[in-house]
Amino acid sequence: MTLDDWLAHCERLHPKTIDMTLERVRAVKERLGIAFDCPTVVVAGTNGKGSTCAMLESIALHAGYRVGLYIKPHLVHFQERCRVGGAPVAAESLEPHFEAVEAARGDITLSYFEFTTLAIMRRLQHEPLDLVILEVGLGGRLDAVNVVDADCAVITSIDLDHTEYLGPDRESVGREKAGIMRAGRPVVVSDPLPPASLAARAAELGCDLRQLGRDFTFSGDRTQWQWAGRGKRYSGMSYPALRGVNQLLNASGVLAAFEALADRLPISAQAVRTGLALVELPGRFQVLAGQPAVVLDVAHNPHAVAALAQNLDQMGFFPRTHAVFGAMGDKDLAGILARIAPLVDVWHFTDLPIARAATAEQLQAAFRAAGLKTPPDVTTHTHATPLDALQAAAAGATTADRILVFGSFYTVGGVLQQGIPRVTAGATAPQPPTLH
Repeated sequence: MTLDDWLAHCERLHPKTIDMTLERVRAVKERLGIAFDCPTVVVAGTNGKGSTCAMLESIALHAGYRVGLYIKPHLVHFQERCRVGGAPVAAESLEPHFEAVEAARGDITLSYFEFTTLAIMRRLQHEPLDLVILEVGLGGRLDAVNVVDADCAVITSIDLDHTEYLGPDRESVGREKAGIMRAGRPVVVSDPLPPASLAARAAELGCDLRQLGRDFTFSGDRTQWQWAGRGKRYSGMSYPALRGVNQLLNASGVLAAFEALADRLPISAQAVRTGLALVELPGRFQVLAGQPAVVLDVAHNPHAVAALAQNLDQMGFFPRTHAVFGAMGDKDLAGILARIAPLVDVWHFTDLPIARAATAEQLQAAFRAAGLKTPPDVTTHTHATPLDALQAAAAGATTADRILVFGSFYTVGGVLQQGIPRVTAGATAPQPPTLH
């Protein structure tokens, strides 16, 4: 069976797309004997997880370590979720590990996420690694990744998302994220105003809690920034290559994690500087070269979209902004739209190739029903695919305008299916963008 065959099998296997429990996945993990003999960092949070994982990986790679990373979801190809040595593994190299999970599970049903998580963990286990980084998918306490006992837990920003599973307020969400903590081990919290439930759980477990603003701090001006931890300091650093107003929060948490692991994983100042300067993560406020300016961002909850709006404000003046937007139907659409509507002149709502997604027409209806403050003469359009929506946005744009593609990973991934698009202003539909 090919990787695509296995993924189709995983989708059919379990009746629930999301099943918040650990018993089944822990049982199969034990049958497979999955364990890591190198330091393991687990990263949870509402926003900033992907950026944090990418910075951890980049710094460790530039320190000369061999790094395995499980990051999700993917934008185009599933194997993007499993990285070794800074690059996605080959699709074929995952196939034996899917086969092993299938053989080990017996009559235990696993969700798509659980099955694929176990296969990727087993793939990483078969590499000679110095560091393993695992990104939590949903919550923390009952997420499949939490069957691994982390040597260091990192918790990024906390906000409301997936409230049907994680609870109705930040304290409830914090309790779920705190589930990745382990007794007596370090936990880094990079949220500047964390819910009290995080510190309470850390105290219960006797964790070595490292909190932004207390155990580590950062400051900066327009050209450089500095960081201070319990025993280490870095000054005169260039800003991380990842753009955005919250990236110093994420980078600060990363440096605190390395400080916590310094005895087992020493990191040089040069590795920090180079790793942050060269880190890459597609789809996180990614600005493509050319005119009109094209911004790709996977912001899909109000907290992330508020940060996106702030980043857009700092880009300078553009006569018009054209937005391509697709999202899951269970998201706080009114909250998302309210935070960015004042910046958007033309909306291109798009269908997405997944049953959970809101249709383009539903997104358009939600926008109209919200009665939002918008620029004069704002217009809306609907499209069958993100690439169709991007082409239509390009056709209506001038070289001085800006096109924003945001929302679900399926939205951003949809415009990257054939590579990074080079968008031409005023291009005539339905010709696709020139790709390179």
